[in-house]
Amino acid sequence: MSFVLKLSWFLSKMLDKRELSQFLLFSWQFIMQTLYVSQQGCYVCLDGELLLVKRRNTILNEIQLPLLEMILVFGKSQITTQAIRSCLWRNISIAYLSRMGYCYGRILPIERGYRQLSRYQQELSLVDRLIVARRIVQAKLKNSRVILMRQQRRQNSDVVAFAIQSLDYLTTKAGKAERIDQLMGYEGTGAAQYFSAFGYCLNSRDFVFAGRSRRPPGNAVNAMLSFGYQVLWNHLLTLIELQGLDPYSGCLHEGSYRHAALASDLIEEFRAPLVDSLVLYLVNRNIMDVRDDFVYKNGGCYLNESGRPKFLKAFLQRMEETVTDDFGEAQPKWDLLHQQVKEYKQFVYEPINGYSPYQIR
Repeated sequence: MSFVLKLSWFLSKMLDKRELSQFLLFSWQFIMQTLYVSQQGCYVCLDGELLLVKRRNTILNEIQLPLLEMILVFGKSQITTQAIRSCLWRNISIAYLSRMGYCYGRILPIERGYRQLSRYQQELSLVDRLIVARRIVQAKLKNSRVILMRQQRRQNSDVVAFAIQSLDYLTTKAGKAERIDQLMGYEGTGAAQYFSAFGYCLNSRDFVFAGRSRRPPGNAVNAMLSFGYQVLWNHLLTLIELQGLDPYSGCLHEGSYRHAALASDLIEEFRAPLVDSLVLYLVNRNIMDVRDDFVYKNGGCYLNESGRPKFLKAFLQRMEETVTDDFGEAQPKWDLLHQQVKEYKQFVYEPINGYSPYQIR
């Protein structure tokens, strides 16, 4: 089925008042060929060509199998064996995550291997890897700078202005780095400068942000950043596998049997434009509530049963927005991820052409 037909089907469902009310009531979402099951106690079962999302004896929704590309299951929900088998038959991947967005593992069809491309990836020279790693870090720093510049135009700040200058300087240095560890140093310094100014872009006194903290997230802003990055990372990982690339072989990050380095590489250029900008929007528009949408446990702060579906709804709506490509054609932001994965795949086949990361202006 073509992308246009899939999108048309989805929009018709979203415009239906009954479906929209269900969307707001239950904490699951089906957007752009991805099924999110985030409400606890749900199970997904098979009924012919349909997947039924149920809670106890109530059917929350039914989704046509041909329209699905992946399923993300959060927390204590489950999928029947029959549904899993049908998903594998149709090349639909399934990811199991904690309620806070940590990915425990994935179920993939056996035919979705990446041996041929993996060989090409392993044959990439150190020079080719370094050049791509430089471009990825530069794109991350540039995109972070653009986000701060947009905020600076709305509300002038000396701290933000200094961070903008620092990111410009570090971008130049990153382009001349001769080793990966040196490059990672510039990236880390840039991230520290960027997040030192990020808090000054937040207009709500309830959301205090002094810096990035990850394991565990130290406050509500960090909770949203971590959750958004995890959702985005999982999408990229699926697209990487769909293209037949080895997700554990990257250029910037070091891979291991537990770390899909390529997904960590490609997410860098998307962090600021897709997740950070969304967090700024949710806070500055008073959409998230620091008291109702978060829970403090185990020394950290996390999105709760109210916050997760609210964040996911906003995230998916943001990913539906269109951007104009270099040829003047409008494309949804989902396509940006797919486009960059294919761009990297082309680089693997023809390293001499290099890799061009996604950059905002």
